[in-house]
Amino acid sequence: MMRQENYYENYDKKEGLHFDSKVVHGGQGCDPITGAVSFPIFQTATFRHRAFGVSTGYDYSRLQNPTRQELERTMAILEEGTEAFAFSSGQAANMSVFGMLKPGDHVILSDDIYGGTFRIAEDIFSALGCEFTFIDLADTDCLKATIRSNTRMVFMETPTNPMMKVADIQKVAQITKENNLIFVVDNTFLTPYFQRPLLLGADIVVHSGTKYLCGHNDVIAGLVIVKSEEHAAHFRLQLKSRGNGLPPFDSWLLLRGIKTLSLRMQKHDENAKIVAEWLRKHPKVKKVYYAGFEDHVGYEISKKQCTGFGGMISFELDSEETAMNLLSGVKMILFAESLGGTETLITYPLTQTHESIPADIREKLGINKSFIRISIGIENAQDIINDLEQALG
Repeated sequence: MMRQENYYENYDKKEGLHFDSKVVHGGQGCDPITGAVSFPIFQTATFRHRAFGVSTGYDYSRLQNPTRQELERTMAILEEGTEAFAFSSGQAANMSVFGMLKPGDHVILSDDIYGGTFRIAEDIFSALGCEFTFIDLADTDCLKATIRSNTRMVFMETPTNPMMKVADIQKVAQITKENNLIFVVDNTFLTPYFQRPLLLGADIVVHSGTKYLCGHNDVIAGLVIVKSEEHAAHFRLQLKSRGNGLPPFDSWLLLRGIKTLSLRMQKHDENAKIVAEWLRKHPKVKKVYYAGFEDHVGYEISKKQCTGFGGMISFELDSEETAMNLLSGVKMILFAESLGGTETLITYPLTQTHESIPADIREKLGINKSFIRISIGIENAQDIINDLEQALG
């Protein structure tokens, strides 16, 4: 049996610090060997053993890497979980979550879920014998009625992408526990700065780390954070066997992005409130979907389980022509996929994020030819409004 001499094994969980300090200092914070304030990028495939039977705790970067481990420890601290796992993309993270299923298992998901998650369910795991039902998880009576004898998992987005539906995490957690189900929450839109699902009863939290956690549109990454050792063992095996762990340099970029998470989320939230109110008054805007409106059906739930509303807004315009003019006419705002970066990004869900969703389901949800999603950046709010105004005409 190998004896380990792992300098990176023990770390201070920063339990006495506020969240704003935790994002800056992370797991180890600085390198315990050299004192480097910026945690090093361990750009190596393999690690030398000092002698036979003596390991540093690292063998091969597919299995474990100190830079990725620092990111994982940081995310476990921020989400207040026991262990975290960094994957090569949000889709890779979700694939590993659904990898917990066996043929015949049934999963209940948010009805207006991200198109990539829908595709994993319907195009990949359905073919492997799993069953999926998409419902409005804000309706707990509907959830109870949908649970079957073979139901294994509930997978929730809150707020949902792109209709901004809000579900009560604590109530859903109670139902899943009563039925011995795995409860997964995608926390990409709010991050642990605004919402911590594990503290509200979820078993697993997933993130597209590409979005707010990174915050600079320069990394593709996924994160999974768990509470139980049983679930942790599953994701360790996924990383080891599938080889889909996040590379060291990407892990370092994500660590660097996380250091400003609190500041960025405050600005996203502040700007989104201003822009949402402006959009609501524009004559060419038919409806605005924003969880921060006091008349939003999930507003009181958000106030209970979140400390902010984030930077995401969706809205329906008066016509397809107006939508096309807007997408073509923005100047500072960027017409692009993704969200959560410093730049304001405008997206057309019908052909971008939700093209995998069947047309009848999209129409039922309201994702039509005049539907727009916007990720509010950290620019000056008036500049965002000015750009929208000139493009809308």
